[in-house]
Amino acid sequence: MPNTYYLAPNDWLNISFRLCIALFFGATIGLERQIRRKPAGLRTHILVSLGSALFTLIIIQTGGLQASPDALSRVIQGIAAGVGFLGAGEIVRQSSQESQKLEIHGLTSAAAIWVSSALGIAAGCGLWQLGFIGALLTFLILNVFKRLEKHQNNS
Repeated sequence: MPNTYYLAPNDWLNISFRLCIALFFGATIGLERQIRRKPAGLRTHILVSLGSALFTLIIIQTGGLQASPDALSRVIQGIAAGVGFLGAGEIVRQSSQESQKLEIHGLTSAAAIWVSSALGIAAGCGLWQLGFIGALLTFLILNVFKRLEKHQNNS
């Protein structure tokens, strides 16, 4: 088992660090969404990222990795499926606002929620460098590519 996943039950500093990093990752994405006045904003992304980190830490803390080596994989699969329902709700909610037009809205917000959960999983596993790079890239994608889309549509 890699040392990254090992976490002593009484290691409050490491546990707190991982949860705070998850909170930071979710806040990074959520703040961008909040500034753009998207329905899923700061609190939603923080909660998704923090919840994902908590689910990940639960399996690490309870010794589930020793009992079943694929336990973490199953938890990650469950998080991804559960967060997919949140994203689908965001898409449906956005689409129903324009009942006369058949347009899809909310895909980027749904994807941002999904990425926030992945960042929380990375933080929960202690992979803060991976999470930091992922959060930075996601923030750049949400900002830079939005400007490129606007520029292309104005041309």
